[in-house]
Amino acid sequence: MSATRLPGKPLLKINNLSIISHVFKKAEEANIGDVVVATEDQEILEDVVNNGGKAILTTSDHKTGTDRIFEAYKKLNLKNIDFVLNLQGDEPAINKTDIINLNNFMINNNSEIGTLAAKIKDDVMLNDENVVKVHTEYKLEENNFPSALNFSRHSMSANNQNTYHHIGIYSYKVSALEKFINLDQTINEKKNRLEQLRALDNNLKINVALAKYSPIGVDTEEDYLAIKKIMEYKL
Repeated sequence: MSATRLPGKPLLKINNLSIISHVFKKAEEANIGDVVVATEDQEILEDVVNNGGKAILTTSDHKTGTDRIFEAYKKLNLKNIDFVLNLQGDEPAINKTDIINLNNFMINNNSEIGTLAAKIKDDVMLNDENVVKVHTEYKLEENNFPSALNFSRHSMSANNQNTYHHIGIYSYKVSALEKFINLDQTINEKKNRLEQLRALDNNLKINVALAKYSPIGVDTEEDYLAIKKIMEYKL
């Protein structure tokens, strides 16, 4: 609820349903495991429960979403879990097929950490610091899962064929998740405001799968109005 660029954004409505409830319903549609919203805000918990979902309260002192996810994982006392998927709460338009594909890639490759990226079709995105870019070791294809070399909010060369729009979703092998949250935040991570750089700075490999869809994450008022228009028009 305390997002600096768009305060209260998880409860902003699209088609009379909050953004956070759109996200958990997309996760449920993927049908790859139990879905729980981890939040520090009672209002979010109540909204999720009122819309038929599960939620758990976590502390308010987490530096990143991954730290929050790990607290929820421990509190839920989950057993026999191989992977934990962290779908960020500001991605209401994420496609369920992309979630399923990432999960399949993680299982088939026994990867430590995996994420999604989509092709950049508009050069304006390359200069938009609200759009996180990922540079991969080689070209993303539908059937490959290359390593990420870098993540950035800043401009990357339009001529670089291995630069993509990073999407806010991570899948962790449980052992990698535990290792990640026990690492100190790095200077690189704090400077760029990107928690995934903590993994790369500590030689934790992140694999990237190609997403078929490039959803708008909701970071600003403009993002919210744009995605609201798109999602409400579809109906």
